Amino acid sequence: MAFTWVEASQKPVFLEEIIQFFWNAWGTRDNYLFYKDCIEHSLDSSIDLPKFYLLLEDGEIIGSYALLINDLISRQDLFPWLACLYVRPEARGHRVGEQMLNHACEEAKKKGYSHLYLCSTLEGYYEKAGWNFFGNGYGVDGTHTKIYAKAIGGGWE
Repeated sequence: MAFTWVEASQKPVFLEEIIQFFWNAWGTRDNYLFYKDCIEHSLDSSIDLPKFYLLLEDGEIIGSYALLINDLISRQDLFPWLACLYVRPEARGHRVGEQMLNHACEEAKKKGYSHLYLCSTLEGYYEKAGWNFFGNGYGVDGTHTKIYAKAIGGGWE
C-alpha cells in the first residue's frame, strides 16, 4: 500500500472528485455549492489558507482534512483551524487519522503558524493524539462545542 498526500490545488483535474469527497463526508443535500465554492477558491497558490488535503492509498481517496481561517465557530480570534478530518470507514483502525493530524500540524507549521485549533464534540480522540482542551465555542446554530489546540512551532504546550 502506497500513501500519497495531495493538496487540492495540485490536482485541479480531479476537482469535482475532490469536492464530492468533502461534500459526501461533511455536507448535506442543500450545501453542495458551499463546498464547491470553498474548494474552488482555495486553489490560488498565492494564498496560505484555506487549503484542502487528501490522503490517497494506491490512488484512491481514503481521507481528507482542511486548514481554514475559521471553522464557522464563534472564536474568530483563533486560527488556523483543522477541519473536515475524515477517514473512510474501511481505512479506520490503522492510525490513518493520526497520520492526517500529524500532516496537518506539519503543513500549518510550514506556513509559519505556531498553533493549530479544531472544534469537536468527540470525547477522548484528540486528547489521545496530544491535543489540549482549550475552551468552549459556539457554532452558527448556537450549539456548544469543545475547542482543542496544539502547539506546533513553539509557545505553550
